[in-house]
Amino acid sequence: MLPLFTRSIKFLVGAAFIFVLLLALVGTVTTLIKEPTPPSAEEEFHKHAKELDLPSNGPLGKFDLAQLQRGFLVYEKVCASCHSLNLVSFRNLQDLGYSEPEVKKIAKDWPMKQPVQDPKAGTWGERDNLASDRFPKVYYPGTGSPPDLSLITKARHDGAAYVYSLLTGYADQTGYKNAKGEELLKKFPTAKTPEGSHFNPYFANLNIAMPPPLTSENQVTYSDGTRATVDQMAKDVSAFLVWTAEPTMQTRHRAGVAVVLFLLFATGLAYGAYLTVWRGVKH
Repeated sequence: MLPLFTRSIKFLVGAAFIFVLLLALVGTVTTLIKEPTPPSAEEEFHKHAKELDLPSNGPLGKFDLAQLQRGFLVYEKVCASCHSLNLVSFRNLQDLGYSEPEVKKIAKDWPMKQPVQDPKAGTWGERDNLASDRFPKVYYPGTGSPPDLSLITKARHDGAAYVYSLLTGYADQTGYKNAKGEELLKKFPTAKTPEGSHFNPYFANLNIAMPPPLTSENQVTYSDGTRATVDQMAKDVSAFLVWTAEPTMQTRHRAGVAVVLFLLFATGLAYGAYLTVWRGVKH
């Protein structure tokens, strides 16, 4: 009799516990429906990346070497003073159409040199870059280093479109409105961009330490005569960073097309063989 009573008590306690959990769940869901959590400044004013049409987009995409060379120029003249490209070697630039002497000159003239240590004195010095060297790292003593850009289009959601949107997305926070016409600072007074940061709705928390790197037309001079607008420079450097993240993409695309064509051809042969072997056999 006692074991049966004990089991009944356990059953009732368990049922009561489940009932309380269900009540809490229903209450929480009801509250969320009636009084939804208001969006934060980041959620309401953060923008998704803009559309970016690059020749490398899609499964059949391929690189535009002229655009990649323009993008490298933007990186060299604007981005390289702060951001490293440490997974790329100077000699890889030959894949963009630069000759061997041009690559050697680019490496030698690069402002950041390669650190070397004197084994006897135990001190550090510098030497000119060689074509076989990777782009040297950029260091900021005491503050760390800005992100390396070698794989940035792989490391960020939306890839090149994110980079392009970030570079062209800086805005004046004063008077900035959302789609409903509500001003950011009036609705979220505490969301004011702190001193030393810059408002950018494409950045995760809206505020970024990097000042706008592309500020005016003809910030660089393109040798092919392309007009160097801020929008064009942002597109070109985004395309270049797609290449740094996956320089063999074009080869991979060609291999993929070849494999698909081979499989289609092999399927056709297999079907033809099937018809030949079973032609005279009655089912």
